[in-house]
Amino acid sequence: MYYIGPHVSIGGGVANAPKNAKALGATGFGMFVKNQRQWTAAPYAPADIEAFKHQMAVDGYTAAQVMPHAGYLINLANPDEEAHAKSMGSLMDELRRCMSLGLDKLNFHPGSHLRKLTPQEACARVAQSMNTALAQTQGVTLVIENTAGSGGNLGAPFEELRAIIDGVDDKSRVGVCLDTMHTFAAGFDIRTRDGFLATMEHFDRTVGFTYLRGMHINDSKVALNSHVDRHESLGQGLLGIEVFRCIMADARFENMPLVLETPNETLWEREIQQLMEMR
Repeated sequence: MYYIGPHVSIGGGVANAPKNAKALGATGFGMFVKNQRQWTAAPYAPADIEAFKHQMAVDGYTAAQVMPHAGYLINLANPDEEAHAKSMGSLMDELRRCMSLGLDKLNFHPGSHLRKLTPQEACARVAQSMNTALAQTQGVTLVIENTAGSGGNLGAPFEELRAIIDGVDDKSRVGVCLDTMHTFAAGFDIRTRDGFLATMEHFDRTVGFTYLRGMHINDSKVALNSHVDRHESLGQGLLGIEVFRCIMADARFENMPLVLETPNETLWEREIQQLMEMR
């Protein structure tokens, strides 16, 4: 089964996430577990946790269909110790929120070396940070997202994802999320079937499909190899539609969240249907 849906709001309470997804006909979804642009948030009340679990059951979702996304401020590669400590505190809070909600993944951007570390040093710092976080939590996989590669951000070359994974002690709790727009902006031409398959072969050789835990399904406002992060609605950008047909015809992408992060939420229901029709 293909788990397709957008990144939905938790406004008004975390239990609204599955409810919002169900209203769109989604078979999977993404969500934040707290405000993505703040370091801290009030803890969940026990009633909030129970309401979320109840709504998940009512709407027929399991943890396998959900890809929570960590806050945008987190930077595990930051060489500044005080700033890094804030990132670690925020990450630990989000991991524990996932645990309390019964969710088994937390997707995060690997961060930026801020041009103060080499990429190799930065990857090692991210991996060590992950080791610290994983040692203090249970049951949640940290899912590294590939990036467009702007501003010293790690994870545009697949080799950097591999370097981070190599430094993680518990490899059963590390995974990867591939974002189609980021992949294109990082220089991988996935506009055609041949280009997509070649890129996936490179990913498999370098990282390994066994680590793939989900995808972000987005078109691109920017050109190939631009190293800029600008999402577009499906079929309305420079990626085109063929790459999404390839994903929906490939059983390797079943049974994992395929999360729309497209900018026009009025199109989400149509985009879900469009992808479903490509199966």
